[in-house]
Amino acid sequence: MSTQTASSSSSSSSSSSSLKYDAFLSFCRVDTCKNFTDHLYIALRQKGIITFGDDDEILEQGKYISSQLLKEIEESKYAIIVLSTNSASSRWCLIQLAKIFECIEETKLTVLPIFYHVDSSDVRNQTGALAEAFEKHEKDPRINKGDVQAWKAALKEVGNISGWDLHDR
Repeated sequence: MSTQTASSSSSSSSSSSSLKYDAFLSFCRVDTCKNFTDHLYIALRQKGIITFGDDDEILEQGKYISSQLLKEIEESKYAIIVLSTNSASSRWCLIQLAKIFECIEETKLTVLPIFYHVDSSDVRNQTGALAEAFEKHEKDPRINKGDVQAWKAALKEVGNISGWDLHDR
């Protein structure tokens, strides 16, 4: 299974020892939170994989949640992205996705996509529900058009990465 990373699959112990998490779990809460993602999170933790999942992490009081969560991406070795039908509808999911792709170059983050009830070709080509979500974002005057373009580019990139296809499982 190939994954996306800016470095070779082996990493130095000095760089990985400075990271806070083995994995950052990115998902659309409305689609997967109380089923697939919860099971995945528990399984990862049971295997000793230190995983950031924002449901149970205690965020520092007084800090903006968004900036703190984006920092957690930077402090992770892997990003497990669970892409689902509503992933592109959530601005927060798209912001995380764009940050993840910034970190591929900056911190050598490795991306592991899971296509949950969505085709990788729909993600790559932004068709179906993903296209409809982007149409709404583009019409929303509160959303920066440059952000929308960055989100589209990140979504296309993740669609090009070999991942796990979980349609009916």
